[in-house]
Amino acid sequence: QVVLVESGGGLVQAGGSLRVSCAASGGTFNDYTMAWFRQAPGKEREFVTAISWSGGSLYADSVKGRFIISRDNVKNTVYLQMNSLKPEDTAVYYCAAIRLYWGYRIFRDSEYESWGQGTQVTVSS
Repeated sequence: QVVLVESGGGLVQAGGSLRVSCAASGGTFNDYTMAWFRQAPGKEREFVTAISWSGGSLYADSVKGRFIISRDNVKNTVYLQMNSLKPEDTAVYYCAAIRLYWGYRIFRDSEYESWGQGTQVTVSS
């Protein structure tokens, strides 16, 4: 299984931008669909976005047009660029990986094989 480590979280004002990263090791990165989930206090973890090994991507409606997922298959890293941040984007953001799959199950956190430790993103109003 691939091991995932997130970085780059922090505090930002509403309307600002932030980029979080997830570095993968211990597996064949190119085989994995990579995703970001988030969990706000008192809420269930929710799907944010995912990117396939070939670069196809999907977004939750709540972040579409504001967030951009990308991956660097040489650096074994996936990025989440967050723009026009809102206080409701405040959450712990988790990176996740699922091997050789791109389909309806990518929206379900239970389907993912590997998870990072999470990074806190706080958006102040």
